[in-house]
Amino acid sequence: MLNSKTSGAIGMKHLLQVRMVASQVSMRPGSQTLEHAATNVKEELGNSASDLAKTIAGANMTSDSVVDSAGNSFVGITTKVASQVPEPVLVLGLTGGIPYIGASAMTVYLARQAEMVSSGIIHTMDPGVASTLLDQALNFQVTYGAVMLSFLGALHWGFEMAAYGGQQGYTRLALGTAPMLVAWTSLGMQPMEALALQWFAFTGLWYADSKATVQGWAPKWYSQYRFYLSILVGVCIIGSLAGTSYFGPVAGHGFLSHELDVLREERRKVMPEKHGILPGPVEAVPAGVDAEHFTRIHNRSKDLKKSSA
Repeated sequence: MLNSKTSGAIGMKHLLQVRMVASQVSMRPGSQTLEHAATNVKEELGNSASDLAKTIAGANMTSDSVVDSAGNSFVGITTKVASQVPEPVLVLGLTGGIPYIGASAMTVYLARQAEMVSSGIIHTMDPGVASTLLDQALNFQVTYGAVMLSFLGALHWGFEMAAYGGQQGYTRLALGTAPMLVAWTSLGMQPMEALALQWFAFTGLWYADSKATVQGWAPKWYSQYRFYLSILVGVCIIGSLAGTSYFGPVAGHGFLSHELDVLREERRKVMPEKHGILPGPVEAVPAGVDAEHFTRIHNRSKDLKKSSA
């Protein structure tokens, strides 16, 4: 039969054991002070970052790939794998992303322009023209994204024809065909929906490429190379969607014809009249010193009636 003192001692011992239990990540004793807690958190975050880098690299970082402890960090693993990417592949891959970055930036810029035209801030452009330019920019980005998706899928056909990692047959060929089918489908959609679909396609293809790299169907550096390309494309797509949604409107499904006509009529009321028809005898005479124009066009008959009255 345990008395209260004995049970209290057992409880205190159990509490100390809990406080001293080793971390499941670092396998070191639990935190006893704030300084120890900060150290443990830093170590566990470092281990998590290292695991993330290995996941991005397709889990192909072996223990002999890194010779020092610093190389086992996120930066060390990333740098090690990145250095294995052939220079022509790295240079041309990044260069191929420049038009896509430009397309995304142009889309956001034209969305801003369309918003300023529709609100009457810019009077020198028709709202329909501004929306059409925005729509063309979106279509360019969608088309270029479809080409990139098809190209990335075709790489798996190249790996299969070269028998990289052995002949995989229909499985690898289907993996290479799926992106092309998604890209082709997106070309028939509205630009905003097409960009959203392509974002999911690029993300899903990177995941499939990561698994293919682990299986040895692609070079060890391919998963990480694809990851950063997907990040570049993903940021551009999100930027275009956010910019167009925030500024807008999108031509084809942001304005109706009736709304455009109403907006044009409202803009005509605040814009200076630059053209029109003056019936009857008219003449052009020099404008006054304080006038905004050099020439004044007027109806002589009406002016004579006003002067005689």
